[in-house]
Amino acid sequence: MLQKLTLLFPLWMVLAVVMALSFPQWLLPLNHGSLVVSILAFIMLCMGLTLTFDDFRRIARMPRLVAIGFAAQYSIMPLLAWGIATGLNLPTHFAVGLILVGCCPGGTASNLVSYIAKADVALSVVMTVCSTLTAVILTPVLTQLFAGKLVPVDTWMLLKQTLQVVIVPVVLGVLLNRWVPQLVQRVMPVAPLLSVLGACVICAIVFAANAGTILAHGAELILAVALLHGGGFLIGYQFARIFGCHIQSTRTISIEVGMQNSGLAIVLAKQAFPLLPLAPVVGAISVLMHSLIGSLLAVLWRTKSAE
Repeated sequence: MLQKLTLLFPLWMVLAVVMALSFPQWLLPLNHGSLVVSILAFIMLCMGLTLTFDDFRRIARMPRLVAIGFAAQYSIMPLLAWGIATGLNLPTHFAVGLILVGCCPGGTASNLVSYIAKADVALSVVMTVCSTLTAVILTPVLTQLFAGKLVPVDTWMLLKQTLQVVIVPVVLGVLLNRWVPQLVQRVMPVAPLLSVLGACVICAIVFAANAGTILAHGAELILAVALLHGGGFLIGYQFARIFGCHIQSTRTISIEVGMQNSGLAIVLAKQAFPLLPLAPVVGAISVLMHSLIGSLLAVLWRTKSAE
């Protein structure tokens, strides 16, 4: 039952967005940085609980696939985000938000989508771990590279926030899995659903806080974000095919590239760009967009696998 509820992630996200835009006053009291940071840290902790030291050993067993996916993740999405922001001549706040999304690691929901798509879940987990752990360096550096001409980027603040909301919770989760496995086993059945609901709450809070702006600029933002994630799925798929990856691995790399940790982008935008209060809006729309595109692709690929 819990798994079925988790698989309805896109539905919960759509309902959360509709509620946030319809009744923003209900969520405005929750719009403060510490709560959003805490929710994202909890989501990353749940991800860490699913990992063991054996998962990290897998990296040594599949270095080529991981390297291909890693290269695709941190080249395609930042370049694509910068190109779309430039091509559409987005306002600075939206451009920075889009570039930040593109420079973030793979989304935690990608593992769930890989499972639905009957892709290589083990590879998905390893790729997410790799991109997440290296995000502490690459996300601030790439954001500085691509957004530095638009607005001053506090690289140290980005690094510190990434360490706080990503690395520490994930490492804590892995250690808890090692030290108290029985407790973790009791928590694990409900952890994925709580992660999904946490992502929905973060998205809803940002939507509610910026409901007027989203309704006014919705078409422009949806186009930019759809191009980013749609392009990520497509180019990631073709990138993997060029290197001769197996169909399962190709689908996995496509999913990992197309789905970003947009929740992290929201938190980093709030913390690192206080003078751009609309920058987190892009991350909120990104959560919704990549979840919808990813789930639709997963169902399509799952259907093809069953044929």
